[in-house]
Amino acid sequence: MKIAERWFERRSLGEGITLLWEPHVHPLLRCNIWHVRGRERDLLVDTGLGIASLAGEIRELTDKPLLAVATHVHYDHVGSLHEFEDRAMHACEAPRMARYQEFATLQSADFPPGLLGDYGGTAGFGDLLIDARPDATFAVADYRVRSAPVTRELVEGAVIDLGNRRFEVLHLPGHSPGSIGLLDQAAETLFSGDAIYDGVLLDELPDSSIPDYLASMRRLRSLQVRVVHAGHEPSFDRARLIELAEAYIAARS
Repeated sequence: MKIAERWFERRSLGEGITLLWEPHVHPLLRCNIWHVRGRERDLLVDTGLGIASLAGEIRELTDKPLLAVATHVHYDHVGSLHEFEDRAMHACEAPRMARYQEFATLQSADFPPGLLGDYGGTAGFGDLLIDARPDATFAVADYRVRSAPVTRELVEGAVIDLGNRRFEVLHLPGHSPGSIGLLDQAAETLFSGDAIYDGVLLDELPDSSIPDYLASMRRLRSLQVRVVHAGHEPSFDRARLIELAEAYIAARS
């Protein structure tokens, strides 16, 4: 397997927001990682697979104190959470980070074939869900997510204050019990994690709940937001948010 020249790519979206992603990862697991600059501290929303050091990449963007928030416990979002001193997650999933034993694999055979098919199959990836490795020492067989006890448990209505930006925690269960979004009401910006994104939503995982997902979709549909930065796929506006939520409600009600 080739060695990647760079493991992360990044793009500034303006308004102090930078999108980072892992281009050598299969689309199913290619999590959007969001860095938000604040006056007093920065925010990191999700941390990818943990294959290469995310902290090293973030050091190129900021030298301020930083809070890393995981929108939920799935491994494509928490892989590098252990690299950051201040870590937060919804209270109902936080205990699962203390001794991480969740499903985590880079082998395509460990997934139902139909699931990968929804994300382009295995073309270009084959037996693995990465098409490169970060360095010569990395071994797929040794891949694990490191435990990372959280330093702050989040609940509905909690506020994350960056000094000049405030994010309200929205509990949006369905994809997982502790899925959250982070809403900046002043900027009308939502970081939605996997509660909603512009792609095939996963609601039949072992800890998913379709009734909870329906309730979260009804809530999302009512939000006054200008832009949604999701856990996967491109960002979208409120019109698309309503369209996606209503499509899910129609399909699952």
